[in-house]
Amino acid sequence: MGKRHNMGSNAGFVEIIGLTETFTFNPKEGIDNPMMVFTDEADSVSKPSPRLCVLKREEGESYGFNLRVEKGRQGHIIRNLVVGGVSGYSGLQDGDRLLEVNNCYVDDVPHPEVSRKIRLSGHQLCLLVLNGEEYEQAVSQGQDLRSLARGHKDEGCKPPRLCHITRDPASGLGISFLPVEGEKGHFSVNLVSGGAAEKAGVCKGDRLVWMNGATVCDLTHSALNRMMKKCGNHITLLVIDSESEKSYMRRRMPILPTMAVPYNLPHRARKLLMVSVPKVYGFLLRLERAPSGRMAHVLREIDRDSVAERAGMQDGDLLLEINGESMETLTHEEVVDRVRQSGQQVSLTAISSQGMEFYTKLGLSPLLFCEDDGAEKEKESSDAASEEEKSSQKEVEGVCKPRLCSLQKGPLGFGFNLGCILERPGTFISQVAFGGSGESAGLIEGDVVIEVNGQNVEEKYLDDVMIVVRDGGHFLSLLVIEKSSYNKMRQTDPPANDATAEKEEEEFELSSW
Repeated sequence: MGKRHNMGSNAGFVEIIGLTETFTFNPKEGIDNPMMVFTDEADSVSKPSPRLCVLKREEGESYGFNLRVEKGRQGHIIRNLVVGGVSGYSGLQDGDRLLEVNNCYVDDVPHPEVSRKIRLSGHQLCLLVLNGEEYEQAVSQGQDLRSLARGHKDEGCKPPRLCHITRDPASGLGISFLPVEGEKGHFSVNLVSGGAAEKAGVCKGDRLVWMNGATVCDLTHSALNRMMKKCGNHITLLVIDSESEKSYMRRRMPILPTMAVPYNLPHRARKLLMVSVPKVYGFLLRLERAPSGRMAHVLREIDRDSVAERAGMQDGDLLLEINGESMETLTHEEVVDRVRQSGQQVSLTAISSQGMEFYTKLGLSPLLFCEDDGAEKEKESSDAASEEEKSSQKEVEGVCKPRLCSLQKGPLGFGFNLGCILERPGTFISQVAFGGSGESAGLIEGDVVIEVNGQNVEEKYLDDVMIVVRDGGHFLSLLVIEKSSYNKMRQTDPPANDATAEKEEEEFELSSW
């Protein structure tokens, strides 16, 4: 009935049984036998098959892999898996390409943002990946990777909701829970019509996943009710509709708060974008002990009508990020340096001390759910900075003014080349990649570089400028000016990058880390 093969491997022998069926050709029947059905070559090409990998780590344990963007390769690439680590047990393989992080499509998302999503995932992480060869084949054939990822989901499947409920004086929290018959640890939601829970985004028939940071799958109905009574006037729930819950269960995917749509949350981290030509933002940064007992970087003494106040900064806010970089592992001196190196534009992410306490109790990062306060006020802040620039600088007739270009490293790196004249200080933009961060930020070939991350580099040589660039990590602020305008301002004879001069270029590598 079959043939038995023994195949040697480093781990021993793997026994493979190949099943065959005896077939005798009958000329009267022709080739209608199913064993002799021929298919077109096009039909035999296997369709790319994404894999769902669920990673769960303990406190202090890493996920055990690196995520890279590599020169000459597309996509976010899984590398350096730790043997016997969390990533290996999940099914991740070296060279896999990342399509989704916690149900969010990321193939076309800048690399720093993808890394940030993974960093904020906590102790559980869901990755949808595609084998490296299948990914490259799909890209070469022009396949829609987003549709491929979407095909891994059930149609109509919705994300969970994170809902914060505040007790109503008349109707209370407006919610109760019923055990689902035949399903241990599963509870259905029952609502008071028009009550506090319904107003907070909870729907009748929803399934309860977690309450105030604790999963309910191991609780009895009586234990859940006791937990409910201890909640007081506020409660935060993770819920999902029953059909979507079935979809998650079929795919063996955990329902996580990192996948949730927030409803009625009392606190949000805020992004504050500040632009200031004289580099005076109008606030102090102090290292203080937070109510939780941990040391925190606190924003204090905000000047009235300053750039900081216009951006929405509030006294006592806790600083979480600078230009998208987390402050968790940095010393106070390093944090201050990051602000100074940002030059004339800096983006801060902050939250109130009450907000930090709220998310700490839930076991969540406050950076999961941000409101972009700075976006609405960006124009106002930029306009104010322009007025300051007009009053602080005399414009030379017929000369363009310097431009501040902020870049974030993406799949194409920073997307430009930096050049110089051999044995002379000073650098210029020698090439700008189409569709890269440099082009999006407004860099133009021939621009002379005046400042890098707030440091003047006009008299620095290329190697020294490169050090300043690399010290900035994934973010870069360049103050540049059009070549002829720079020459007029400096009143030099030949332009620094005369066509007859010998050039030296430094290309920014496409690898992220």
